[in-house]
Amino acid sequence: MAGKQAKVLCDKHVKAALTAVKDTRYPSRNCAILLLSIKAGLRAGEIANLTWPMVCDANAMIGDAIELHDVAAKKCSGRTIPLHKALKAALAVLRREDQSNGPVIRSERGDAMTPASIVNWFAAFYRRLELHGCTSHSGRRTFITKAARLVHRTGGSLRDIQQLAGHRSIEMTQRYIDGNTQAKRKLIELL
Repeated sequence: MAGKQAKVLCDKHVKAALTAVKDTRYPSRNCAILLLSIKAGLRAGEIANLTWPMVCDANAMIGDAIELHDVAAKKCSGRTIPLHKALKAALAVLRREDQSNGPVIRSERGDAMTPASIVNWFAAFYRRLELHGCTSHSGRRTFITKAARLVHRTGGSLRDIQQLAGHRSIEMTQRYIDGNTQAKRKLIELL
């Protein structure tokens, strides 16, 4: 499986991407696309299918979690994903521009972006940043890998990450987690 998966973004690349997105044609929309991938672990199709009722509370304000409905998720794997503060802020900016109940992410014509257009957006964006091997799935792999490395601090487990990712099996979640060479070296030194 090594070499075939989308690359995981290191903190330096995430920071560079968040800076670069400000210089794009649609910075608020593109920031939300990027953060939905990196901070919520959404797939390209889930980003494309996300609607305002899935992120807003009863007062039509940005809520505290994404309620990803089965119809918007791969294999009906709907789930609840707490909103990271940076993602919540980015969605609030978009919400001020769009008070509809339609898609969160829209094309320049105002229609919902398709999953393929989200994939193409990521490909062009990462190519522009010269991040070779990065795809629309890189943010998702980054989200899952980072969560796996930090979950012990919260008292959670790999099962919590599996649920956030919307995977049916823990084995699938494990395939997304990137190893850490430096951590392996430290571990060997402790033996």
